[in-house]
Amino acid sequence: MPEKSLDVLSIGNAIVDVLARTTDAFLEAEGMDKDSMILIDATRAEELYGRMGPAHEVSGGSAANTAAGLANLGARTAFIGRVRNDQLGQVFAHDIRAQGVRFDSRMTEDGPPTARSFILVTPDGHRTMNTYLGACVELSVDDIDAGLVQSAGYIHIEGYLFDPPSAREACLKAMEIAKKAGVKVSVSLADSFCVERHLDLFEELARTTIDVLFANEAEIKALYRVESFDAALQTAKSRRGVSALTRSAKGSVTVEGDDVHVIDAAPVVQVADTTGAGDLYASGFLFGLLNGVDLASCARMAGLAAAEVISHLGARPETDLKTLMAPILAEAGTEVV
Repeated sequence: MPEKSLDVLSIGNAIVDVLARTTDAFLEAEGMDKDSMILIDATRAEELYGRMGPAHEVSGGSAANTAAGLANLGARTAFIGRVRNDQLGQVFAHDIRAQGVRFDSRMTEDGPPTARSFILVTPDGHRTMNTYLGACVELSVDDIDAGLVQSAGYIHIEGYLFDPPSAREACLKAMEIAKKAGVKVSVSLADSFCVERHLDLFEELARTTIDVLFANEAEIKALYRVESFDAALQTAKSRRGVSALTRSAKGSVTVEGDDVHVIDAAPVVQVADTTGAGDLYASGFLFGLLNGVDLASCARMAGLAAAEVISHLGARPETDLKTLMAPILAEAGTEVV
């Protein structure tokens, strides 16, 4: 078996986030529902880009954000995702590598352009997303590097990848390789509507394959087809592996069998932008697992990472996350790996 040269390999949609501040009036004029995430086509993407205000561009996508957060913490990370060899593809590759994440995925020379997500942030910190998936939908089993999967301690996959058929097959292939190699599988459900579209498959994977499951309140209720969080929590106790369940301002709950911990949200002076909150929560939690701390400490570290990223615009940490985590690691009597 190859030596574990990576801590976490993330697999996800390679998207360039185009972030801009906006107003409620602009959202209304463009016919957008505040706080929504909708998919758009190439024509709409060009129109919206021309009408929105000044923006900055950064590599994004859920799993890529988690990889960048882990790299900030000092973990050895890599990312697999599909981009085209165009201007935004070059932006994505340069930026994700500059974060300290290994990115060796081949850029395509034809087909749809690199994906982009227009993230419009209102003064109250709420985000409204319009996403053109572009090249993302063509991720396939050919993009999965078996050696890279086998070299990792964990693979981390975002639920959004289960929508395109070829990407879904790529995810299942990566999981199969991981299980044979003794690599742990982490999955973020990503969106309750995505869960509902693939409910039977997600239920099976949660029962048989996923070692670490990340979900928010809406997603875990959708997964277990229940109306209340408490009912979902009771069902989560019966599954194999760890469930890390986020509840926004209510904090989070971690579950592994009868080992349940309720953790308050980390304090935030002002919420500037919720982009990447769940992704960075996953970064902090996985980093805790890599360092062998207990689940409650993992959740506290995850909460700190999420709190840091929502205190400013964009999904990239502006503070050294490892410094934030140091007191928790010291309290747990753990040396950072």
